[in-house]
Amino acid sequence: MSPEPDAATAPHLERRLTALPATALNMANMIGAGPFVTIPLLMSALGGPQSLLGWIIALVITLPDALVWSELGSSLPGSGGTYRWLREGFGPQTWGRLMAFLFIWQFIVSGPMEIATGYIGVAQYLEFLWPGLTHNDALTVRGGLVVTALGFLNIALLWRRIGSLGKLTIALWIGAMITVTVVLVGGALHFDPKKAFDFPDSPWRFSAGFLMGLGTATRVGIYDFLGYYDICYLGDEVKNPGRTIPRAVITSLIVVAVIYVGINLSINGVISWREFVPYENHKDIANFIGSVFIERLYGHRAAQFFTLGVVWTALGSVFALLLGYSRIPYAAALDGTFFRIFGRVHPTKHFPHVALLVIGVLAIVASFASLGVVIDTLIAARILIQFIGQIVALVLLRRNRPDISRPYKIWLYPLPLVVAGVGWLLVFATTPPQVIGFALAALAVGMGSYFLWARFTARWPFETVEARGA
Repeated sequence: MSPEPDAATAPHLERRLTALPATALNMANMIGAGPFVTIPLLMSALGGPQSLLGWIIALVITLPDALVWSELGSSLPGSGGTYRWLREGFGPQTWGRLMAFLFIWQFIVSGPMEIATGYIGVAQYLEFLWPGLTHNDALTVRGGLVVTALGFLNIALLWRRIGSLGKLTIALWIGAMITVTVVLVGGALHFDPKKAFDFPDSPWRFSAGFLMGLGTATRVGIYDFLGYYDICYLGDEVKNPGRTIPRAVITSLIVVAVIYVGINLSINGVISWREFVPYENHKDIANFIGSVFIERLYGHRAAQFFTLGVVWTALGSVFALLLGYSRIPYAAALDGTFFRIFGRVHPTKHFPHVALLVIGVLAIVASFASLGVVIDTLIAARILIQFIGQIVALVLLRRNRPDISRPYKIWLYPLPLVVAGVGWLLVFATTPPQVIGFALAALAVGMGSYFLWARFTARWPFETVEARGA
């Protein structure tokens, strides 16, 4: 009989990611097809360039939130990120179990949905080359086959050791930067301020409708910025996480924010927003506005090549997302809060292959919903448990766990927590009522499911005296 493997030889995660691939991972995640897909949605929110205010508000919320991620990620680095922080912050043997379970519960909905937005964006842009992939914001049979093939390609690219993934991440990031640079240079050379700043009559008329539109623009902006924290989910695979994680989180958010403003001004300085707003009435331009932008500047052949560049950029985003998100159910399975099978590590390539495969397949399924619905749902599902929950967990950890080493501490604490928390609550309040209802109903069902599961398995708060003593 062969001997049992010890801790050194058993399948395990490896610390290989340094600052460059960590930052590239976040940026590839954030950029993707996002700015090339969401600009029409953003401009339609308030009907003109004033919609950029949504991006500014999104940055005001996400920048202090990035500081929260940086302190938590450097203090408690590990696979799963939020999952671990909620459990430790709220108490690993009490309320932390419920919060961690609820995070996994909402993640099963929101995680694959976020990945799905990249697949939907690819299908929209490929329509420029291959008409018939979408119809009325839904995938056709042909489009479904393309998205499914892309989803399994993404899984195949990630089916390898973390060391080689770092190099692949940088390659995808370089491709994304080339695509972005083409837009920024083209926009700078052909920028028309009369088009970019062509405000409608009374653009700042404050009303309930304006506030709801501003909420929509902010949610689109937040969606574009999502991913500045992706490296936090791979804390067990990061070298020197106390320094690497904060640098990657903050740097990626600031750089991408500048890039996004540049892309928006570039495109709107060439194509008047009046040509694609409202989004629903101008899908012949809105669905692949980046390709139309290049076509008007350099011709149809150049636009075809650019479309392939957007697909490459989107692939980099979904690649980074699936890489990070596959570690969340893995971390939960290791300490018994999720199905044990998700804790399996590939025997030779050393990555959580079951979690990768399941999340990847769920993302393919989620791609068959419309983009707007997917964006609103995934953001609303995360706000209460993940973003607000992390802020509370950080406060509790500072108060109850002074023993934890904190290589990075939030500047001007607790002001950034207040700004981020109020911002997230305002975004949630301006979400469409049906989406809020879905998020609250899912949360209520999740809580009920936890207590039923805890009762059946004798976990907190139904654990036995013997188990509590152990």
